[in-house]
Amino acid sequence: METSTIKGVVERITFQSPETGYTVLRFKASRHNDLVTVVGMLMDVVVGTNLEINGVWKVDRKYGQQFEAHTWQEVMPATVYGIEKYLGSGLIKGIGPKYAKKIVAKFGADTLDIIEENIERLGEVEGIGKKRIQQIKFSWVRQREIKNVMVFLQSHDVSSAYAAKIYKAYGNDAVKRVQENPYQLADDIWGIGFKTADTIAVKMGIEKDEFNRLRSGIKYALGELGNEGHVFAYREQLIKKGKELLDVTESQLDEAIERMMKNDDLKVEEDAIYLPPFYYAEIGAAKRLRMIISAEAEENIFTKDQMVDLGRIQKTLGISYDDVQAEAIHRAANSKVMVLTGGPGTGKTTTTQGIIQAFLDKGLSILLAAPTGRAAKRMSEATGREAKTIHRLLEFKPPEGYKRNEENPLEGDVLLVDECSMIDIMLMNSLLKAVPANMRLVLIGDVDQLPSVGAGNVLRDIIDSEAVPVVRLTKIFRQAQQSRIITNAHKVNEGKFPDISNGKNSDFFFLNREEPEVIAKEIVELVKNKLPNYYKVKPSEIQVLTPMQKGIIGAINLNQELQKAINPSMEGIRRGGYIFKQYDKVMQIRNNYDKEVFNGDIGRILEIDTEDNTLTVLFDGRKVLYEASELDELVQAYACTIHKSQGSEYPIVVMPVSMTHFMMMQRNLIYTGITRSKKVCVVVGTMKALGYAVRNITVTKRNTMLKERLAVK
Repeated sequence: METSTIKGVVERITFQSPETGYTVLRFKASRHNDLVTVVGMLMDVVVGTNLEINGVWKVDRKYGQQFEAHTWQEVMPATVYGIEKYLGSGLIKGIGPKYAKKIVAKFGADTLDIIEENIERLGEVEGIGKKRIQQIKFSWVRQREIKNVMVFLQSHDVSSAYAAKIYKAYGNDAVKRVQENPYQLADDIWGIGFKTADTIAVKMGIEKDEFNRLRSGIKYALGELGNEGHVFAYREQLIKKGKELLDVTESQLDEAIERMMKNDDLKVEEDAIYLPPFYYAEIGAAKRLRMIISAEAEENIFTKDQMVDLGRIQKTLGISYDDVQAEAIHRAANSKVMVLTGGPGTGKTTTTQGIIQAFLDKGLSILLAAPTGRAAKRMSEATGREAKTIHRLLEFKPPEGYKRNEENPLEGDVLLVDECSMIDIMLMNSLLKAVPANMRLVLIGDVDQLPSVGAGNVLRDIIDSEAVPVVRLTKIFRQAQQSRIITNAHKVNEGKFPDISNGKNSDFFFLNREEPEVIAKEIVELVKNKLPNYYKVKPSEIQVLTPMQKGIIGAINLNQELQKAINPSMEGIRRGGYIFKQYDKVMQIRNNYDKEVFNGDIGRILEIDTEDNTLTVLFDGRKVLYEASELDELVQAYACTIHKSQGSEYPIVVMPVSMTHFMMMQRNLIYTGITRSKKVCVVVGTMKALGYAVRNITVTKRNTMLKERLAVK
């Protein structure tokens, strides 16, 4: 097929896959009267971009004539129309569509020359003052430098999306740094992994067995295992993954591992290979916890002669405790470290209130914490006392890190931490570093929920080590027995099929739908119309929780469908495969310590500034500004994975359950999803899939040694 070249402007983007980068766009090409449909890997091209595209013409049976892009590059616009589109695209901060129109109306084809050589003349345009000129000038220079990086990267088959990030990290040294060691990108820049760095390196002629490549690949493989929850890799596991990834021999990998050990890039203990941060976190957490367990409390006020006054506590709180709850209160009072665990409706909250009251009665000062903002807020509401996120408790300040640590420990007599099943090994180590030896520690959580998103299985390991007393609440209280959400959650946890008889007064519903397309359609209808109309709630109060990101009923596709249905306005800022619009529900997907927003935080877009190409998100009453280059930290959150929902509660949960997600269909996943619902839970799918999940307890074992390290006497 003969290769052709077309030049022009991106008029609109019809489709873009965030997973693959496959894009369908409408293109105003020179010497073509009608808009041209262009398809291909054009990830992160934005409306208004001027492109030169090489490819072939083809005729699609369904969509007609299309131009299939093979390679492309950004070019400076040649026409007045192109200049206006380019300036209005948001690439140049301070110029949006409105000012682009005014500037081009004033200067026409000379616009870009004037910005380049005599930018002060922009003051001749109505509404543009000195402050905006300075903003445009800075952005123009920065954009020019980014273009240099972009040209270099594109010559190595890398998407222009990374240019801004690389420039932000390395400045004018960007090209030099990448040429010296492209694999450093994977270490330094979030969002650029080993595979992207490897693409650049291969184009630069770096050999397969070069040490920098092997080192980066091994670290990447360990990082991927960390994302699956493993704190370390067994040598055999790492070699297998490394051979697949790097296409080298076992002996070459062994040699690289030995060299990395000498360089302190890896820590090895018998057959376990760790990235150093995970190694030190696991060793440190075990050491600190053992030290806290064995140390005396500041004031041992709960002597055998002066036990907890349970009667007084019950009278003060107006709560009657059963024997197991009473034991939990006594255990907490008489232990340096204690774990309280139990499912929904078993009285964890009221027991926690009793534990707090027991310490208050003795005049002790109490700190409360939880891993996420939402979990901390719920703890505050339940106890009537301030609860902080662990990051806030430890006074995290970028770039220095946690201000509370061994040298500057927390002040207080008792620390209660809720939702401990969510805490990974890195966070637990940071927390325990700041707990002084004489402080009491009460860990609260539901051990049957999914483990943390990050590496480790901390709560489970602490319980299984038998190093600390554990009280497990199992009795479902009478009031909770009225809720089918709670009774069904416990049934699922026990491996029994839930009650799906529905009924007008039920709070748990099952809708039998077979095909994924039908399930997706039903979910959209439930969120947009059925549930809001029946329960008199806004669609924003309904959360769709799904087992996976991908597929027709995965979070990515459901978000696109729900956004179309609930928030159909056209205006927004596009990034990757997403278009962010005002009022969208969004989720942060990485810890950003500068902005103080963390992985899993959900917010709502308050406003979008198309002139500056920024948007503002409201997270729990706090406004956070994002630039266009930072939007890969956000995803839509009309639907999210069950994993990401940990520590949160939603008034209404809608959950698809289908055999298309059979890889993820596990008991603790369904249990966690059900327990996120406060008032109503609607499961949409097949009985076969639900039954399969309830029976499936083969949860992948995480590689951790915290249990063994704690059990050592």
